Amino acid sequence: MPLSEDPEGGLMSGWQGGVRWIYAFTDEEALARFAAMRSAGAGAGAAAGEWEYLSILGARLLDAVVPAAEGPTGVAVNVADQDGSMLFPPVVGIVPDACAVDAGPDSADAV
Repeated sequence: MPLSEDPEGGLMSGWQGGVRWIYAFTDEEALARFAAMRSAGAGAGAAAGEWEYLSILGARLLDAVVPAAEGPTGVAVNVADQDGSMLFPPVVGIVPDACAVDAGPDSADAV
C-alpha cells in the first residue's frame, strides 16, 4: 500500500460516494502501473519518482486498519488494472460489523 503524500502521513486513499477507499496492491508491478497512471494524469513533465509503501496482510488491513479510519472506509485493490481491480466496500461480511455502513439497527455496534 502506498503511503500518503500528505505530510501527516498515513495510507494513500481517495474518496468516492462518501466512502474513503484505501489503495492496496497485490504486488509491486500493480503499484507501479498505478504510479505511472497517476503521473500521466498529473500532466506533462510530472515525475513518477519513488513511492514509499507498506506491505500488510489483507486480513489485517480489513480487521485493524479500516476500523481505525474515520468514517466509512473500504479497500480498492489494483485500481489501475482494468481486468484485475477489486473493491471491498465497508459492508457486513467484509469489514467488522462496527465499521459496516449496512449494519442493521439490531446491531449494537452499528454506525
